[in-house]
Amino acid sequence: MTDTADKPIPADLPAPAPSSVSPAVVASYRSQLTRGEDVVDPHTWAGSVPAATGIAPRVRIGRSRWFNLLWLLPIGFVVLIVAVAAAKGLRGMPSVQRFIERYPGTIESARPVQHAGLPLWVGAQHFLNLFMMIFIIRSGVQILSDHPRLYWTRHSTPGKAWFRIQKPVPADPLWTAKQDSISLPGQIGLPGLRHSIGLARWWHLGVDTLWLLNGLAFYVLLFATGQWRRLVPTNWEVFPNAVSVAIQYLSLNWPTETGWVAYNSLQLIAYFVTVFVAAPLALITGLGMSPALSTRFKRISKVLSIQAARSLHFLVLVWFLLFIVIHVTLVFTTGLLRNLNHIYAGRNDTGWLGFWLCAASMVVVIVGWVAATPLTLRHPRVVQRVGFALIGPAQRLFEHLDATPGEYTERDISPYFWHNGQYPDSAEYQALFAGNFADYRLRINGLVDNPVELDLVQLRALPHHEQITQHFCIQGWSGIAKWGGVSMATIMDLVRPLPAAKWVVFYSLGDGPDKGIYYDAHPIEQMRYHLTMLAYDMNGAPLSFGHGAPLRLRNETQLGFKQVKWIKCVEFVADFADIGGGYGGYNQDHEFFGYRQSI
Repeated sequence: MTDTADKPIPADLPAPAPSSVSPAVVASYRSQLTRGEDVVDPHTWAGSVPAATGIAPRVRIGRSRWFNLLWLLPIGFVVLIVAVAAAKGLRGMPSVQRFIERYPGTIESARPVQHAGLPLWVGAQHFLNLFMMIFIIRSGVQILSDHPRLYWTRHSTPGKAWFRIQKPVPADPLWTAKQDSISLPGQIGLPGLRHSIGLARWWHLGVDTLWLLNGLAFYVLLFATGQWRRLVPTNWEVFPNAVSVAIQYLSLNWPTETGWVAYNSLQLIAYFVTVFVAAPLALITGLGMSPALSTRFKRISKVLSIQAARSLHFLVLVWFLLFIVIHVTLVFTTGLLRNLNHIYAGRNDTGWLGFWLCAASMVVVIVGWVAATPLTLRHPRVVQRVGFALIGPAQRLFEHLDATPGEYTERDISPYFWHNGQYPDSAEYQALFAGNFADYRLRINGLVDNPVELDLVQLRALPHHEQITQHFCIQGWSGIAKWGGVSMATIMDLVRPLPAAKWVVFYSLGDGPDKGIYYDAHPIEQMRYHLTMLAYDMNGAPLSFGHGAPLRLRNETQLGFKQVKWIKCVEFVADFADIGGGYGGYNQDHEFFGYRQSI
């Protein structure tokens, strides 16, 4: 055993060489972070972002004219009146009467379901589907309101949208995507606050997971029990029968309802499209907006760009809303008690059991609808944790899909790349900017064998890395740019992270909207991905102020808020639990985003 008297004392050893890289520096950066709150105060939310109302939905006609979709209400009413009059006239024509007689509307399957009626599992899944859809739709509308414009091109150029619920983008060159977001009423959006997309996504993606599991069980039971014959057309005569049903409905002399045995052809087509087209398309287009999948499966993303996927996703929402309105209307007007007994009680009569079961289910739906927003505002961390528990496994799976460059060329570069984030206005940054960043130093430290401090000349002297990639903002806009800089793999080789390092934290010269410097943590394994880099050039020129000068991160498997701009320090750590609020980044601490956001 060594005698403690033989141990050296500090005076016996030389002090480390003077350096601005020290434990004190690390501590000082962490002391500049703020933790965030665990309850949402609408008055101070997102840096006290003011409410901003949007406009009535509009679609672009031609190059520059816009049509207010609210006009569809009176136009639709007039069209309906004309259609009813026309259908009544057609019903009086002998040829049409013969057509309806030949094609009455319902085709009984050659292999009928073993037992008529609907099994109880159909009613149970019908309720679960309805209950989950209210949260999916409300949170989906909330997500749309964060970038209230839709495009068909891969780019998000102002004035090129085909749909918008916001005024034209102003001429202000520093107008940000966050400023472009709009407010929604608290009982329409979920949670209803402006720029609350972090919480909305947990609701949307988390409940989507449950909805998909419910749908998978529905498909299995549907084909295992033979109930699929109710929903899948097996005869081409379904189309003339559907036309016949449409004439009968519009003439107000409705077809005989035989839903206990088989749906009429118009119902059959509507159910088939909803179950076998719209629902899968919702999943496919949702995944089409994933940065990890789009950068990995390039052939698919070439066809289904993020903006095309986003627009199709919205049209699927429109289909679901139209289906729900028409479906509920017909349930109420074609024999309410019998219809409710079919789906809720599994019986074919006009008793009141189905009605009361429906009423009880509606109470649950209404309570869920009303409680969702206040629950979210009072317990946002619960929403954050539960949402991640539901969608987290898929996030972790997708983010390990590395990608290679080469998908885009300079011809694909976007003509407009949105600004976003809180612009830095500190005296430190202003002095660096005024001096053309001559005094700028990037500090790279933490759990590394060789901590360094690099100026821009030294950074530019490292092996050059260049890539043309697509930016995926969590708000929904996208843009393609050419980034030049140094690969994070080169940085890793330079500083040699220790085995204990599992995360890499990027600190910004800029503050977040709730004060405290902006930061974000990334898994260390993603630092060696082909498309992870520190960029000092954008589109062949040094980074501009608005896009992160002098240095920003690019990690193309993640969403845009994780691409930290105005970087001043990179720290390798074992865990981020004791950094800031402990959730892995500024937006995670303050606006309840997720530290894994590959979807």
